[in-house]
Amino acid sequence: MAVKFGVFVPQGWRMDLVEIEDPYQQYEAMTRVGQVAEETGAYDSIWVYDHFHTVPEPTKNTVFEAWTATAGLSRDTENIKIGQMVTCNGYRNPALLAKVASTVDVMSNGRLLFGLGAGWYEHEWRAYGYGFPETRERMRAFREACEILHRMWTEDDVKFDGEYYEVDGPINEPKGVSKPHPPFWIGGGGEKVTLRLVARWGDACNVFGDPDTLRHKFGVLKGHCDDLGRNYEEITRSTSVSVFPLNEGDDPVSATELARGGMAYDEYADRFMVGTAEQIFERLRPRVEAGVNYFIVYMPRVAYDPEPVRRFAEEVVPAFA
Repeated sequence: MAVKFGVFVPQGWRMDLVEIEDPYQQYEAMTRVGQVAEETGAYDSIWVYDHFHTVPEPTKNTVFEAWTATAGLSRDTENIKIGQMVTCNGYRNPALLAKVASTVDVMSNGRLLFGLGAGWYEHEWRAYGYGFPETRERMRAFREACEILHRMWTEDDVKFDGEYYEVDGPINEPKGVSKPHPPFWIGGGGEKVTLRLVARWGDACNVFGDPDTLRHKFGVLKGHCDDLGRNYEEITRSTSVSVFPLNEGDDPVSATELARGGMAYDEYADRFMVGTAEQIFERLRPRVEAGVNYFIVYMPRVAYDPEPVRRFAEEVVPAFA
């Protein structure tokens, strides 16, 4: 099976806009990477994160809000799909979120990929006044939200009286352009709840880990699909990877110096796949053998020079066709 690729645009969350002072030019840099990805014809999608505060620690630097950026990118591009990896359920009421997503799906003429997760970044939860419920509570609310979202895209006069959410016939028109609804991507590898929600409601999952972990998680997902009578092969199985593409002959240590920002090379190489196109292919291939059929790629410093996005499209993506 051919493997598809998406690429993250520089949104600020990973401190990837800090060398641009003007906020408008920061946004334009994000848009430019999305347009370059589209121009290559190699990427199926572009992606944003749903976060308000930077990592690895909160700083007073730009982070563009995910759904505003998704809407903007849907009008700044023409053909490429746009997704969020992933929307934090705790930040928006799911009924409102269903309406927002339907609107953006129309704005993009059916190019929305809708990503949802339970959320984890405690600092921004508390800073924005959402509290930070225990994991058990977040997962139970997440379960209810998945049902509300799916039903609001596919049914009229939805009624839901849950522990965390209640809706009483919200009108959601238009429901979107995508049929039967915007593709529903569910992020996370929790085996008892999240992967079962994928089998019940999802069109795609996003799971992180090494090849052995991915193989195991996909096996769990298949078991849930078998239990629920769902065709496992209908579900897109994605993972997210951070890569630093090298040109042939580049010295890895010097080539990554700016991106590392003082971090030791060995530590950086643990977090990023640093290598030539052939070396990156060899790092990705075991994940495909484990069941991945969609990669969402993050590349550093593309806000300042999007050339790696082009090079990856030309040198790595065709190897998986």
